[in-house]
Amino acid sequence: MTVLPDDGLSLAAEFPDATREQWQSLVAGVLRKSGRDLSGPAAEDALSTALPDGFTTRPLYTADDAPGDSGYPGFAPFTRGGRPEGGAVSGWDVRQRHTLPDPVRTNEAVLSDLENGVTSLWLSVGSAGIPVSGLAAALDGVYLDLAPVALDAGAEFGPAARELLKLYEERGVARDAARGTLGADPVGELARTGREVTGLTEEAAELAALCAREYPGLRAITVDALPYHEGGASDAQELGCSLATGVGWLRDLTAAGLTVEAACAQIEFRYAATADQFLTIAKLRAARRLWARVAEVCGADAGPGTGAQRQHAVTSPVMMTRRDPWVNMLRTTVASLAAGVGGADAVTVLPFDHALGLPDAFARRIARNTSTILLEESHLGRVIDPAGGSWYVERLTDELAHAAWEWFQEIERAGGQRAALHDGLIAERLAATWQERSGRLARRREPITGVSEFPQLSQPPVERAPAPAPPGGGLPVVRRDEAYEALRARSDAHLAATGARPRVFLAALGPAAAHTARATFTASLFQAGGIEPVHDPVTVDAATAADAFTRSGAAVACICSSDTLYAEGAAPVAQALKAAGALQVFLAGRPGEQRETYVRAGVDDFVVAGGDAIAVLTSVLDRMGVA
Repeated sequence: MTVLPDDGLSLAAEFPDATREQWQSLVAGVLRKSGRDLSGPAAEDALSTALPDGFTTRPLYTADDAPGDSGYPGFAPFTRGGRPEGGAVSGWDVRQRHTLPDPVRTNEAVLSDLENGVTSLWLSVGSAGIPVSGLAAALDGVYLDLAPVALDAGAEFGPAARELLKLYEERGVARDAARGTLGADPVGELARTGREVTGLTEEAAELAALCAREYPGLRAITVDALPYHEGGASDAQELGCSLATGVGWLRDLTAAGLTVEAACAQIEFRYAATADQFLTIAKLRAARRLWARVAEVCGADAGPGTGAQRQHAVTSPVMMTRRDPWVNMLRTTVASLAAGVGGADAVTVLPFDHALGLPDAFARRIARNTSTILLEESHLGRVIDPAGGSWYVERLTDELAHAAWEWFQEIERAGGQRAALHDGLIAERLAATWQERSGRLARRREPITGVSEFPQLSQPPVERAPAPAPPGGGLPVVRRDEAYEALRARSDAHLAATGARPRVFLAALGPAAAHTARATFTASLFQAGGIEPVHDPVTVDAATAADAFTRSGAAVACICSSDTLYAEGAAPVAQALKAAGALQVFLAGRPGEQRETYVRAGVDDFVVAGGDAIAVLTSVLDRMGVA
């Protein structure tokens, strides 16, 4: 047996190091095959992706891109996790949300969850959930010293907290055994409703002081960033708003007599986890780093109990769709994986039918099992900071932290989070961000599977009992699918009134090899607006197009084929379709030099990848008279 000498010799030592320039040259060669003559950095830039917060995801990262030492897990700045052992001992806290207003049904659901893998409860209490008086019934049979409870009661957090503390006393739970979060969040309530109730901050500070004195396992304050995420915020804006809110709480709590360390220990932060897994990982890592910096500047001890931010990650409500909601299972799986990898202490997977109303037992089961599979079968929690050392993740974390810090500083200059909410700064910035994102959604640059891509018009709707109406009056609540949902609702109304959906006739020219790609693209585009494509017969020409269109029952048509066949036959087909009564005639693809020829023949518009799908679909439904 040959033994290699232990002299640090690398097995790759005989291979020459590859340079970035060599890689760029290879990329340029591939791009030239697609007609793009680029070289050097320009070739690399062509594969880069711009992100909403002003930085760019590049196709290649090397050690030169690493921002520097990110520390160790469990040590300041806590980028790599709040605990040295990470989730290796028990994974993350699997926290299930319950919004049923009926305490008895909630109790049944709670007990089922706790018996099947859930480790803590997130209860909506008050006007948006269980009545405060029903909290005891909802928690009947729950071992409160084993199952932490997180309350979400809006402006009623004081009565809800006192009711929970009373339950601890009545059921003999030792004060040092109580675990959970009382959910005091007046700033979040201001963001959601636009109203600031007098005395809530003082009441929250009193609860924090009580917990600091007598309930070491309870946190009184929640900094909920979901109102900003649901209002259209980017990841950096969500972080900046949460940071400004947290700093405001440090001021309020220390003014009420708590030390900085005690004040930090009373705050839990709640963030959205999206299906963009790397941005979610980077966001949670950046959040801990930023909060550690705040704690350091405020003079707090750098120990895990104070300098490390306590995080509750919730799969994004914004990404959840009402159409084809089964796809939400995929979205929440990726989001919960990213939350776990990013180091969240507690993770809530929203049921796949969350956007439709109150979830059923099956949806809750899938939600809790998502974390169970990641932890028990994929063993995700057994690796400490799985993303640590990735040049891409470390760079993204650093860029996101800097962008969030700049936004945080702007909020502070405006007088803090409350002032920025009152004077409209937050609403204005979030609206601008959402408008930009809406443009990407409309152009399907940010595709939504099952909605803007691969929609299923024949799929029956999933129906659920309505959930309690959320408070309104503050920041708007946006959804990625909202523009397409409005179009689909118009189509549904037309179907109910007439027995058929609005239709578009696909006038495909030539053999399948010539028209399939564009016909598939066109069918998906129109289905996204609830318009049923009719592709029968498979191919038409100038002599057969008019009769085929009339038999289709469609009101509009779209010509689909290759550029070569367009030059040969698109114009007479367009003329035939117009003569047959087509209200609008589209052509799939970019017309190039033939535009004027096609327009004169009767083509009204061109549908292309990257075009404004919402504008096209709205114009079609309007022309058809679909209300």
